[in-house]
Amino acid sequence: MQRQSSNTVLAMVGKGGVGKTSLSAIMVRLLSEAYPRGRILAIDADPAVGLATALGIEPRFTVDDIRKEFIQTVEGGEAKAAVEMLGEAKYRLMDALTEKDNISFLAIGRPEAAGCYCKVNAYLKEVVGLIAEHFDYVIIDGEAGIEQVNRRVMEKVTHLILVSDASKKGLKVAETIHSVAKGLVMFEKAGLIVNRMPDMALQGELDTLGLALLACTPDDRAMSMSDMLGRSVFELPCDSPIMLGAKKALEQLEIL
Repeated sequence: MQRQSSNTVLAMVGKGGVGKTSLSAIMVRLLSEAYPRGRILAIDADPAVGLATALGIEPRFTVDDIRKEFIQTVEGGEAKAAVEMLGEAKYRLMDALTEKDNISFLAIGRPEAAGCYCKVNAYLKEVVGLIAEHFDYVIIDGEAGIEQVNRRVMEKVTHLILVSDASKKGLKVAETIHSVAKGLVMFEKAGLIVNRMPDMALQGELDTLGLALLACTPDDRAMSMSDMLGRSVFELPCDSPIMLGAKKALEQLEIL
């Protein structure tokens, strides 16, 4: 399959518990299989680091580990060492990448601790952005909301993918996140995936609140079993409903 233009950045956002991590991992798999020569970066911006498990990857350390090392050095009074460490941040982050075939994985880690290290945080975010530029596809699995994608990862994405369940509350949260994102993150396209639809026959009655509907996926037993057993998404059958839904969404966005 021919690859489209480089540096496509997808941010998966939505309220907690709607399946963002599973869908993020499945999209990583789909892109990896569709573009075997492509360079794919999976960024786990959720402190729970569930994306690593879903991909069958064991991360060595996180971006926040690097940040904490720097802060400890500064607070220990080793100013010269701290400056050198910050200058080497790009190389340290490259070391933090865990690789699996044509996939690289980077975990952001826990939110910042108390205390203001705004320049450090801004610099590390800039470095993450510079690293991302070396990849053809970047998939960011974000925690609930959009602010942390802007604050801790990067300010510009090409595709904002909102994930919700079929509930009115979930869809309203997705609409709110989309509205907030317009003022925080630059993006070219946005769309909605409704996950765990209880009755696919009713998808025509969904009120998506103006959001472009990319795909609906039903409750997927294979995905539920995979989650329960801690298996990676690479063990899911290709015709699994959630796999087909994620593929449809990427096709709607003209990424596949």
